[in-house]
Amino acid sequence: MEGKKPIVMSGIRPTGYLHLGNYFGAIRNYVRMQDEFECFFMVADLHSLTTHPDTKELKVNVHRVLAENIACGLNPDKATFYCQSHIYETAELYLYLNMLAYKGELEKTVTFKDKVRQQPDNVNAGLLTYPVLQAADIILHRASLVPVGKDQEQHLEMARNFVNRYNHRYGNVFPEPQAFNYNVELVKVPSLDGSGKMSKSENQMSTLYLADSDEMIRKKVMKAKTDNGPTETNSKKPDYIENMFLLMRLVSEQDVIDKFESNYNNCNIRYGDMKKQLAEDMVKFIAPIREKVEGILGNESYLKQIMETGAEKARQSAKATMEIVRQSMGLNYF
Repeated sequence: MEGKKPIVMSGIRPTGYLHLGNYFGAIRNYVRMQDEFECFFMVADLHSLTTHPDTKELKVNVHRVLAENIACGLNPDKATFYCQSHIYETAELYLYLNMLAYKGELEKTVTFKDKVRQQPDNVNAGLLTYPVLQAADIILHRASLVPVGKDQEQHLEMARNFVNRYNHRYGNVFPEPQAFNYNVELVKVPSLDGSGKMSKSENQMSTLYLADSDEMIRKKVMKAKTDNGPTETNSKKPDYIENMFLLMRLVSEQDVIDKFESNYNNCNIRYGDMKKQLAEDMVKFIAPIREKVEGILGNESYLKQIMETGAEKARQSAKATMEIVRQSMGLNYF
């Protein structure tokens, strides 16, 4: 075991197009992690069924998530990149962990309460036990590091609770998973209308998707919220203006950013010029990713090969874990 790389595990739901926030908030870190850790990155198609039970477009969505992640730099030769539903051991471990999860604690999770408000006619058991399945995904590979944002910290805390209950009852099998993001604050990419962060499903005209055409990128950026500009030198920026500078810091050259910072501080900023610059820099950033995605999506045999190879690697890890689990629980009857 000495010298073995720490194991990282993360997943993304195939419920919409990836956007700039997904890239800077998660995928960019995945690309770095794959060189430093043993990584398992999962397309969480089973999780998506809790809110998207209609599966007509699921295959297309899974293919898109695979293609977009690979186009952004994820390397299936370095990381294990697989679909959740292809690893049958996940369902078995999920079942065992459900015996260690309590109805009261599951009902208190913030995400469950949010989903109940959003979809009152579809409060299914999978929605309630979502954190249990998430814990199974993580510990199936005995991962100790999980790159998560603030909205998933409660789920990770619950995963640690399930691990501790399991270890207390059946022996020390699983490490406690910890949040990990290189000790840096996660980038929260703001929406173009100044209200919250970019989203897969909400405020689509205020979100820059990796699939957006050049014209659509320009159109969205030009509609970004601005005002008449500052009237006093070195004024504090309103949130929506600071958001526009934040977006520029993600994709523009430093001298460009400095120029518009100076213009703002000297009260002679022209937001129309700033938006045009930001739009062109966004096009320059997103267009190569979009073109790579289109090329990958056009090669279905390549996607099939990626999924088969990823499933085989993930199953090896899952099978080894479940042999230990059955042994520790006393489920080895012959």
